[in-house]
Order: sequence, then structure tokens, then C-alpha cells
Amino acid sequence: MSRPIVATINRAALRQNLAVARQAAPHSRLWSVVKANAYGHGIERVWKSLAETDGFALLDLEEAILLRDRGCRKPILLLEGFFHPNDIELLDRYRLTTSVHSNWQIKALAEAKLSAPLDIYLKMNSGMNRLGFQSEQFHNAWQKLRSLVNVGEMTLMAHFAEAESAEGIVEPMQRINQAAQGLDCARSLANSAATLWHPQTHHNWVRPGIILYGASPSGQWQDIASSGLQPVMSLNTEIIGIQQLAAGAAVGYGARYRAAGEQRIGVVACGYADGYPRHAPTGTPILVDGTLTRTVGAISMDMITVDLTPCPQAGIGSKVELWGNNVKIDDVAASFGTVGYELMCALARRVPVVVE
Repeated sequence: MSRPIVATINRAALRQNLAVARQAAPHSRLWSVVKANAYGHGIERVWKSLAETDGFALLDLEEAILLRDRGCRKPILLLEGFFHPNDIELLDRYRLTTSVHSNWQIKALAEAKLSAPLDIYLKMNSGMNRLGFQSEQFHNAWQKLRSLVNVGEMTLMAHFAEAESAEGIVEPMQRINQAAQGLDCARSLANSAATLWHPQTHHNWVRPGIILYGASPSGQWQDIASSGLQPVMSLNTEIIGIQQLAAGAAVGYGARYRAAGEQRIGVVACGYADGYPRHAPTGTPILVDGTLTRTVGAISMDMITVDLTPCPQAGIGSKVELWGNNVKIDDVAASFGTVGYELMCALARRVPVVVE
């Protein structure tokens, strides 16, 4: 019999979340962001559940080609563009939309031999200082691209570093408006947070990512609790062992936890080799037999230990939810100072996945 851990992908929840994003930006077209193998959910597993989207946005050229090979005919946007000039041949063959964020990419497009023009998303640096042209350079880059026969439709693209707050979009929007002055251009600005909370950023295309998978862009589940968003991924397992600790007895590597008194401990079939973060501290929420409890001690490669004090009925074979409908992935991630994105993307290949 196989190890009891399993990840479940809920396609109905994915469709529901797409509808929520659509409702939040009803006058915009929508890129469904499926980068990082659909945030760990598996791009091949989920893309058909996003059939109502207007297009798919991702990073890897290989994933874009996979979608085309599986029959996807919707627009596909490469969020970081192409990485080498010879990639342009594949963009042409598979009819991909590419972002452009550097002068060398403009030069490569000018020199390419294409069967038809490519649509371009010209990336502006809105203050995040990763990729993109500074606002004072943007107009010149736009005009260079606009003059090329290899360039079709063009869109201004930018990103927000702090769209979780109203103040976080003020300065970036000023930069964007400065860059676009005098240009009649479509815009794609809104990430998940801006899609939900800042309608003034929606413009022509929005680019929701994390909200499609049912987690909060702020990292706080309470911020989306009334939104209608639903968790898409659940990670479940079982208790495979029980220990009865005496007062002062230690648990796990490094003896990081010692029982204050007599305590019953459950051993759970999951560990950092399954993608559960090793740095999760004692107190991380976990559900055993429908009762909320906590992890204790260090996370091992293959096992987690949990406090069974709140659930004395639990025993070997008891069902455990690590995250999902009851234990929100944002709450798990917040326990050790990260975000739900990281947990989703870290799901290990050895974990069986069921799609329902």
C-alpha cells in the first residue's frame, strides 16, 4: 500500500476563482497566470479548467509550447520575454506574445526574420527595480518598437510591489502615467492584489495569479475570506505512529520541543521531502480528525509530529489536513514568515496528485 500522503486539486474551485477574478474586473480582459507549473498545481492538470480565460501568462517557453501542443489556441504571454535571440523563431512558430524589457531584445526583434509580426508587452519599471525600462526611457523604447515591421499590437506592461495597500499603487501609477504620456496604448498593470482591490489599475488586461489558486495576495486569509475564493490545492495524509511522552521528554531532531507534562504525540506521514517547509516552527496549525491542533518539534525529511492533546480520540490512520479547505495555506505559511505561494510551488514530485 502506498504512503498515505496525497495532494488534491479541485478544478471546480479553480473555475470559481476565475469567475471571482472576472467579476472583480468585468471590463478588462484576463490573463490567467500559470507560471511555475501553475503555482505547483500542474499546468497540464489545470489549464482546461481555466478555459474561460482570455489568455495564459507564464515564464517558460517550454510550458508555452506544451499548451500549444495540447491544443490551446488562446493568447499566451511570456512574462519575462525571450532569453536568447534564437528563441524568437519559436515565438514566431507558436504565435506567442512576448514581453520586452531590454534594448537587446528590441535589437533582436529588429533583426529577426518572422512569418508575421509578434504582439509585444513593453515592460516599464514602476519602481520595483527588477525588469523594465525607466519611465523616462519608456517613450523612446516604445517608438523604436513601433517602427519595426516585426511588431504587431503593443501593450504597456508594469507590475506593483505593494498593491496590497492603497498607498502602494500611488507612486507606481504616477510613474506609469508619466511613461505613457502622449502614447495611445493599451495597458496591463494589475496583479492579483490590484485586480481585487484597485479597479483604477484594471485597464485593458489584468493578470491574476495567486487568487486563481485560492490564496491571498497579502498572505492573510482574512483579507479574502469574504471574496468567494476557494482553496484549489489540499494536502492530506494520516497519522502513522503514536508516542506517549513523559514530562521533559524531547521530540525530534535537535530536541527542539520538550513536553511540559505528560503528552500524547502523533507522527504524521509528511516532511520536507514532500515540500512541507523544514523551518516550520512548533505551533504551526494542522488538522487531525477534524480538530485543529499544532505541530511540535522539528520537521523531518519524511515525518511531522503533532500535539494530540485537543484530539484524544485520534490514533493510527487518523486523517490529517496539512492545508486545504479547513487549514488555510496562508495561515500555515504565516506561521513561519512566508506566503502560500512558496508552499504551493514547493510541492514535491513524490507526492501523488489527485484531480477532482
